[in-house]
Amino acid sequence: MRVAVVAGPDPGHAFPAIALSRQFLRSGDEPILFTGDRWLTAARSAGVNSRELRGLAPRSTDDDDDAGQRIHARAAHMSTLLLDDLRSADVDLVVSDVLTACGGIAAERLGLPWLELLPHPLYSASKSLPPLGSGLAPGSGVRGRARDSIMRTLTARSIRQGRRQRGEARSTVGLPSVDPGPAMTLVATIPALEVPRSDWPSNARLVGPLLWEPTNTVLTPPPGDDPLVMIAPSTAFTGADGMVEAAVEGLSDAGVRVMVSMVDEPPADLPPWVVAGLGRQDVMLRDAEVVVCGSGHGLLVKALTAGVPVVAIPGGGDQWELANRAARQGSAVLVRPFSPESVRDAVSTVLTDPSYTAAARRAARGAAAVKDPVAVCRSVVR
Repeated sequence: MRVAVVAGPDPGHAFPAIALSRQFLRSGDEPILFTGDRWLTAARSAGVNSRELRGLAPRSTDDDDDAGQRIHARAAHMSTLLLDDLRSADVDLVVSDVLTACGGIAAERLGLPWLELLPHPLYSASKSLPPLGSGLAPGSGVRGRARDSIMRTLTARSIRQGRRQRGEARSTVGLPSVDPGPAMTLVATIPALEVPRSDWPSNARLVGPLLWEPTNTVLTPPPGDDPLVMIAPSTAFTGADGMVEAAVEGLSDAGVRVMVSMVDEPPADLPPWVVAGLGRQDVMLRDAEVVVCGSGHGLLVKALTAGVPVVAIPGGGDQWELANRAARQGSAVLVRPFSPESVRDAVSTVLTDPSYTAAARRAARGAAAVKDPVAVCRSVVR
């Protein structure tokens, strides 16, 4: 099976796409990854046939303050640029990242089956849940259900606007305004971060996290026997600013060793007792006893599948939602607002209370209860 995997360059979306492409390779399929040029060399080094996804640069007509316009109008434009690339690749199937919707639109224009890839939990609206981003658990009793219903009503206008924008964008490339949607949706997370809902879509499959390390470098942890704390700031532009500096300051006298894992260059003024840089996070997690992170899905799910509890310092986007889900599951302490003192206290809480590690290990054990994403994809083309 020849399959195109389409995702933008943000690490939270490009890395799962690369991981999925590698799974296709191991299964004997022929994936072709379309993504931003930032990760092309690394993906090719990992054995993935990779090509530049054209049209990612903002156009003068784009309104990046309007998320719906940014996703849908640009996706329609990019789909036209992608058509010839998909034709020349002669693919049987397209897997399109949820924020890189051009892949699905291009597949539909070519009459190809396609699947949507969610590199996080299922975030579609549900009659069983409060709106995404609230961080709230589903309401119970009459008052709780009424609260959720009112909140869903308040967010319904934005949902309708997004659907309208998608329909208008589809019309500009000759597609019906009503979107039939993907043949299947791959939900790439673990059960511990999902919230049960009565209206789980019939075409959505929980396939487990898609994890990839962008480097083979292994960082050596600081010497000693004190507990190892891994700090990993968010790779998203919505991450909490100053998290690394505050965490390092707070942990300077906490009796711990510290490693900072960063895709970008670490701050230049970190003290010499901190090991920092781009290194394999899966190796760091073998020794870490707690992770301080922005609670973006990639690092959060990586920590939990390794059985390591988390101190979550959420920024924007879906980080507040995910941090609250992990806290309710028992594997995380949520810190907001953060300061050196609050980070130190949260780390101390996790290190001294074994219930957090026990909850993280429960999350890791539950990660096996998922479907094989390659098998799901193959079921669409049979």
